[in-house]
Amino acid sequence: MANYQELANLVWTVADDVLRGLFKPHEYGDITLPFLVLRRLDCILDEDDRKDKAIHIYNQFKDQVPEEALPPIILREINASFYNTSQYDLSRLTEDPTNIHLNFENYLNGFSQDVRDIVENFNLNHFIEQLHKNDRLFIFCDKFTEVDLHPNQVDNHTMGQVFEELLRRFSEMSNETSGEHYTPRDVVRLLVSLLFAEHGEDLRGQGLVRSIFDPCCGTGGMLTIGKKYFSEQINPDADIRLLGQELNAQTYAICKSDMLITGEDPDSIRHGSSLSNDQFQGQRFDYMITNPPFGVSWKSDEAAVKAEAQTATGRFSAGTPRSSDGALLFLQHILSKMENRGSRVGIVFNGSPLFTGDAGSGESEIRRWIIENDWLECIIALPEKLFFNTSIATYIWILTNRKSEARQGKIQLINAVDFFDQMKRNLGDKNAFISDSHVRQIAELYTNFEETEHCKIYPNDFFGYTKVTVERPLIDAETGDIVTDKKGNPKPDTKLRDHERVPLTEDIEDYYHREVKPHVPDSWIDRQKDKVGYEINFNRYFYQYTPLRSLKEIADEILALEQKSEGLLNEVLGL
Repeated sequence: MANYQELANLVWTVADDVLRGLFKPHEYGDITLPFLVLRRLDCILDEDDRKDKAIHIYNQFKDQVPEEALPPIILREINASFYNTSQYDLSRLTEDPTNIHLNFENYLNGFSQDVRDIVENFNLNHFIEQLHKNDRLFIFCDKFTEVDLHPNQVDNHTMGQVFEELLRRFSEMSNETSGEHYTPRDVVRLLVSLLFAEHGEDLRGQGLVRSIFDPCCGTGGMLTIGKKYFSEQINPDADIRLLGQELNAQTYAICKSDMLITGEDPDSIRHGSSLSNDQFQGQRFDYMITNPPFGVSWKSDEAAVKAEAQTATGRFSAGTPRSSDGALLFLQHILSKMENRGSRVGIVFNGSPLFTGDAGSGESEIRRWIIENDWLECIIALPEKLFFNTSIATYIWILTNRKSEARQGKIQLINAVDFFDQMKRNLGDKNAFISDSHVRQIAELYTNFEETEHCKIYPNDFFGYTKVTVERPLIDAETGDIVTDKKGNPKPDTKLRDHERVPLTEDIEDYYHREVKPHVPDSWIDRQKDKVGYEINFNRYFYQYTPLRSLKEIADEILALEQKSEGLLNEVLGL
C-alpha cells in the first residue's frame, strides 16, 4: 500500500508545477482537491471495468426505461455508489489534446448526480476556463494520471489521510479564511476524546450501530476524526454513521467528496442552513460535535428561527439570542436531536455564550433551560491562539441528557488554558497547539471528576441568580413628603431604582435584610419583578489572588534602580 505522505507530496508538486504563476497560492486547493476526487473516482471505476460496464448498461436501457430509473439499474449492475457514462476519464482525455476543453465538459456531465452535485458546488468551471485559456488543462489532467489512486494501491483509510493532509496544507496557505471552515485538528482530537472518554466499556461487542452528527460540518474533519477515534480506541467492529450539514457550497463539496472517496455515504452530507433549513428534521443522533461560527449574525435566518421559537415544541422555544451571534441557536438545534436513550454533545464556543445577556434575556433563558434540565456536564477553558483566524478565548462544552449518577445535578469546570505547546511558526493567529500528552491530561481531569487546581465542581444552582428590583420612594420636591398612590402605597422613584443579583442558593428576603436594607432603610423589593438568570463567569472561579507588594519592597527596588542609573551615567561621562 502507498504511503499517504508520499502521495500528498506528489499531488502537492503537481499543483505547484502547473498552477504557479496562473493562480494565487490560496486558490490551489480550490482546483487541486476536486481533481484529486476525480482521479480517485476514475481509479475506482477502472476496477473490474466498471466504467465500460456503466456505458454499456446506459446504452442498453436509455431508450427502454424512464431517465430517473437508469441510475439504480447502473449502480446495481456495476456494484458502486456512483458511475460515469461518458467516453472519458482523465487518462482518455489526454488522448485528444485538441478537444480537451469540450471533452472535459462531457466527462463531468457523464457522472452520476452525487458527483455532479460535488463538482457544481466546487465552482470548478471558472478554474477550468482559466486552465484552458492558458494551455494548462491538458497538462493538469496529464499530471494527475501519474498519481495512482487505485483501491488496490490506496485503501479508503489512506485515501482519507491524503485528502486530509492536502486539505490541511491548502488551508494553511489561506490563513485569513481557513478558520471559517477548518477547525485545527488538535482541538478536534481533544473534543472527540472528551466526548467518548467515559463510555468505552458500554460500547464493546459486535453489531453496535452509532451515529455522529455535525450541523456545521465544514470540511468534515470532526466527523472523520470522531469515527477514527471510535474505531481505534473503542470498538473497531462498530458501524459508525457520519452525517452533517454545511452552509458554504465549496466546503460542503469538500466534505461530500471526502465521504465519497473514503467509502462513506455522500448522501449523509447535506447543503444549506441548519437553522432555517434543517435537512435532518425529526432525526436523532447518538453523538453530536460541532464548531459553529463565532459571533456571526443570524439575520438571514431570522424569520424562520423566530417562527419556530413561537411554537412550544420548536427547536428555539427556550429563547433566541441577540441577532449578532447565533452560537446558542446551533446548540439548541443539536439538543433537539438528542436520542431518548442518551446522546452526548461536544461544541466549541467563544466566551459569549457563557455570560452574555442579563436575567430574562434570550441568552440567559437558553442557559437556564439547559442547566435546569441538567444537560450541561462540563466546560473546558482552552488555551488562547489555538485557531487560525482568532486569538480570543475559546471553550469546549460537553452536554448529555443522560449523566452518570456522580455527575447528576453538577457542572464540572476545567481550566486548561496552560495545557499547550508553542508552535515553531505561526499559522495565521494560531501559535499554540494541544499535544497528545495535553489531551490525555485534560481527559484525565475530566474523567477523575475531582476538584484540583485546574478543576472545579459546582451544583447546578450555583450558576443561577434572581435579579430583584430594589425600589425607593418618590419624594415631593416641595414638601419633602413621600408621594403615594390612591391606595396609600408609596410610589417608586424610577431614577433611584436599583437591582440586586441574589444567588439561587440564598433566601431573597434574608439577603435583602442583610445586604441592602442597612444601607437604604427606606427601600423595598418588588417581588413581582423577579427574574431568574444564569451565567458562568469562568475566570472568577479560577482567580488566584496575588498579594500586593509592600511599600518597603517597592522603595528598595526604586533605590536600587536609581543607584544603577547613576553608575551608568558616571560611566558614560567618565566620572
